[in-house]
Amino acid sequence: MDSQNKGKRRMPGIIARIRKVFGLNIGTIMFGVLFVYMVFSAVLYLTTGHIESYQVTSGPLSRNETFTGLAIREETVCRADSSGYITYYTREGNKINSSGAVYGLSNTKQTESSVTLTPEQLSRIRNDMMSFSKGFNPSKFNKTYSFKYELSGNILQYAENSDQSTAPLTLDENQNEESEEQLKPVSSGFTLGNETISKAQSDGIILYSTDNFEGKTVDTVKAEDFDQNSYHETDLKTTDKVKAGDPIYTIITDERWSLLIPLSEKQASKLKDRSTIRVKFLKDDMTQTGDFSVIKIEGTKYGKIDFNKGLIRYASDRFLDIELVTNTAVGLKIPLSSVVAKEFYVIPSTMATTNGSSQEIGFMVADKNKSGKDIQTFKNVNIYAKVENERSSSLLDSPVTYKYYVDKDSFKEGDAIISPDTGKKYIVGETDTLEGVYCINKGYAVFRRIEILDQNEEYAIVSKSTPYGLSRYDHIVKNASKVKEEDILY
Repeated sequence: MDSQNKGKRRMPGIIARIRKVFGLNIGTIMFGVLFVYMVFSAVLYLTTGHIESYQVTSGPLSRNETFTGLAIREETVCRADSSGYITYYTREGNKINSSGAVYGLSNTKQTESSVTLTPEQLSRIRNDMMSFSKGFNPSKFNKTYSFKYELSGNILQYAENSDQSTAPLTLDENQNEESEEQLKPVSSGFTLGNETISKAQSDGIILYSTDNFEGKTVDTVKAEDFDQNSYHETDLKTTDKVKAGDPIYTIITDERWSLLIPLSEKQASKLKDRSTIRVKFLKDDMTQTGDFSVIKIEGTKYGKIDFNKGLIRYASDRFLDIELVTNTAVGLKIPLSSVVAKEFYVIPSTMATTNGSSQEIGFMVADKNKSGKDIQTFKNVNIYAKVENERSSSLLDSPVTYKYYVDKDSFKEGDAIISPDTGKKYIVGETDTLEGVYCINKGYAVFRRIEILDQNEEYAIVSKSTPYGLSRYDHIVKNASKVKEEDILY
């Protein structure tokens, strides 16, 4: 008896200690349930395959490749016929005809005076400096010297134009005969007072610089000519006295010109079948089309692009950064791993009708009621595609007809569809396959048809105007092989 009483007295003590340790109350129970749920969720997350989504974007399949091209054009360096102090009459980069005055030489230096540039000229200089600063590339530091010479020449030209215009080249109505007799023809121009005016040798574009590429042709270009680090341009504008035979300006005499770009074997193979190509000039984002061919220079392949216009925009540039516009297919960009194929029933669109109350598209299906009487039941279905029927050449003038692609779960093979307009019967059975993706905008997988325009190893470009297809910013399943239609994903 004593031992039994001891056991009874011992039990309540143990229970009390357990309650004290674990604190068995409603809060502890709720925490325990939550803990078990979190453990279960973690295990489920770690053991379940993850579905990755992809947001549909718009654009080309891949970026177009960029190159630095060497400009080859027909140009000649013109030299001074005599010595003297020079005055420039034609702005650099301007076109001139063969009777236009380019510069003048005199025996005495014009009196120097301080010239104030106009606000417009100062604004142009600031814009030039800002553009150069934004586009500066440390790997092409040699362009700094070219810009320096160009800027100095522009400032000199502005100053001269502010102090003296081309007015001396035009006789004033009040000039007397004595002043007219001062104009005497010379070998390349005429004299005006004590100044010999030199005219352009031919029509062309005037540059006041030289870089030793004058006279080079595509056939005489060498591989070393593409080294921009060794490229040097000499500015010819000066206020000092020039000597007979000194180079004064360069004239580009032909609007036709060529760009040479170095190509790798892979690039040459990709472009070998092209006869024309579209080029985007990164200097000003202008584009134009040129004749294209692949040539060899000292055993290395180069692309040759021939143009017959646009030279005046790039006359002062020997090296031009360009983009070859080869990826022309533009649409919606999706990963190839998202593409799936699905089989559908194909039904002529003429068999479709609409529900009178909701205006939903559907079909009238032949059926029987409980008493065995023939009836027609409206069946609402989802249309996945509307595709034009092919027409033979002899029926090109006939009306265009379409066919609907309907989910196979909507009908059974052998079901009869009745046209409410003509009473014609169509037996469901014909099938066809469409390519598409699973759209998950609503949290579950929905098939959307796609039409592929172009593709590479990873991505495809699909049409953005496909009926019942995708739109920009739609979310689709990236790894479609792990999903079935109507799976709830989140």
